[in-house]
Amino acid sequence: MMAREAVVGVDIGGTMIHCVLMTPDGEVLTARSVATRTGGRAVLSQVQALVGELQRDASVVVTGVGVGATGIIEPVTGRVLVSTSAFHDWVGHRLADELSALLTPPVTVSNDVRAFLLGEMRWGAMQDAQDVLGVTIGTGVGGAIALGGRLITGRSSGAGEIGHTPGYSGHVCPCGGVGHLETVASGPSIGLRYGERTGIRGETGVGVTRRARAGDTDALNVIQNAGRALADAMLSAVTLLDVNHVVVGGGVVGAWDLLAPVVSERIAANPPISGDVLVVRPSIVAFPAMGAATLALRPDGGSARVVTRGSGESRRHWTGAA
Repeated sequence: MMAREAVVGVDIGGTMIHCVLMTPDGEVLTARSVATRTGGRAVLSQVQALVGELQRDASVVVTGVGVGATGIIEPVTGRVLVSTSAFHDWVGHRLADELSALLTPPVTVSNDVRAFLLGEMRWGAMQDAQDVLGVTIGTGVGGAIALGGRLITGRSSGAGEIGHTPGYSGHVCPCGGVGHLETVASGPSIGLRYGERTGIRGETGVGVTRRARAGDTDALNVIQNAGRALADAMLSAVTLLDVNHVVVGGGVVGAWDLLAPVVSERIAANPPISGDVLVVRPSIVAFPAMGAATLALRPDGGSARVVTRGSGESRRHWTGAA
């Protein structure tokens, strides 16, 4: 039997690395996940091991690897420009070059939230949408934007970084800024805000969610505050961009039953100035790594091609329509 073509998608997050082996038509053949180790070189070694494991599937030929990585990623070189202090030894790594040296198939690198949004628009909750804000909430809060079906990177590759917009608290963000959305809405921040209320330290966002469902009013208040801040940030973004769809992913989806009523109420009280109905949906893609795998596909579903940029360096890169 002739081996099928497949691509590998890798989602590098602050807590976990998820990896999928996927056919060009979106069938996930195998999935793997490991806890993210400390240090950039260690993470790259983890990716090498995961991709190597998936490549052992004798029934497929891996034609490309797509990587969605945490931080602000320069789209041509794959260099990490900015990352929070929570992710050690990450800034400066030229991920496209370094992973290309470790892996045999062509490598395409992008920001993890852009990869997530691309996956949702190609396979998931936003297949019929063209103008979308993507938000992921887990270890941090990330954002990405698609306009007219195309991902927008911005002048310095920071377009969509909704988690680092200020005005939501007086707390210091892991990036060093003050009052960012991430200080009230990320999983670790939800735990910290609960500790400030109750004196119970070391709780996680998952733990606070569990307490809220069990009737802990302090836990519920913290989550509702996160929901209000999230809704306000969404409304600001969609007003500026004239976007009418938002997809939310990351660990927060596990608490969506608690967040959704607050988000919906806030949006209903402050509807977009455009008059459009703002559609907010949680992610339905099993792994954000599906979006990363999509980075290794051309719009026609084939494997990614090598593009030569003006610097003379070859880069595997595609930011075409979702």
